[in-house]
Amino acid sequence: MRDLFEGLELGKATRDAYGEALRDLGHEHQDIVVLDADLAKSTKSWTFGAEFPDRFFNVGIQEANMVGMAGGLAMAGKVPFISSFACFVILKGFDQLRMAVSYPNLNVKIAGSHQGISVGEDGTSQQAVEDVALACSLPNVVVVVPADEHETRAVVKAAYAHHGPVYIRTGRPSAPLVHDSEPEFVFGRAKRLREGTDLTIIANGLLVGAALVAHDRLAEEGIAARVVNMATVKPLDVAEVESAARETGAIVTAEEHLLHGGLGSVVAQAVVANHPVPMEFVGLDDTYAESGEPAALLRKYGLTAAEIVAAARRAIDRKGAVAPDRVVG
Repeated sequence: MRDLFEGLELGKATRDAYGEALRDLGHEHQDIVVLDADLAKSTKSWTFGAEFPDRFFNVGIQEANMVGMAGGLAMAGKVPFISSFACFVILKGFDQLRMAVSYPNLNVKIAGSHQGISVGEDGTSQQAVEDVALACSLPNVVVVVPADEHETRAVVKAAYAHHGPVYIRTGRPSAPLVHDSEPEFVFGRAKRLREGTDLTIIANGLLVGAALVAHDRLAEEGIAARVVNMATVKPLDVAEVESAARETGAIVTAEEHLLHGGLGSVVAQAVVANHPVPMEFVGLDDTYAESGEPAALLRKYGLTAAEIVAAARRAIDRKGAVAPDRVVG
């Protein structure tokens, strides 16, 4: 993975940071309870369970029941964090998430680990590529995809402080560090990591690191790219998207998810509604991935800095082809 993020230091996996942050919160808040569906070593929720066994429940391989139990615990005044692979907790638990969490707007926190195709060798059955779209479709649910270990810790704290359901998407591989320390984090507020006037790259998760690499490569060509870390997919920071459209005139989105229903889709909605400009999209184009080494899969399916650079060039070419009086707001 290191060669995909040239110039960036690799930190811990976001799933590791999730487990550590959850454990630390457990010392501060006695109302936190944690449930896992027999994958605690992988999701890292075991870190909490090792210190607070009386508040940790391994419910076995029954994700749907785990969601229902969490709803009951939330109604009893607890703050449940439930953890499993993203493809299991969202896909297998979707009906329960709809009726036992989203509809009653209960204070349940959902952590889906092993997101995207960077799971690697585990293969299609465990590569969550549609989870963000499904989570965003649930009313009342905040959906967030942190980029590195520092941001993940801040997200877990923000999730506890927020009253209502939150979906946190974490990953398996070591993630490039895009923050020097734990940032101030507010749901619905993006982070501008690099300034630029020629176009804006909006990314989340692992693709934030790729966007920073792309920024440096584009700079060598004389292209000034703004880079925005859009960790919160829902609620979207519409003001930041509108600023990007108005001030840079072209946008590229990058995500480790299907293009349909993910970050690119919600950004495009905001662009069309507020200030239409040319857009290009980097993500999985209506396909599942195969089993393989994570970095090789990211290359094969175009989730790299090289593809972001190519998309940026296309967006800038299209920007030049649009007459100024046609870009209105």
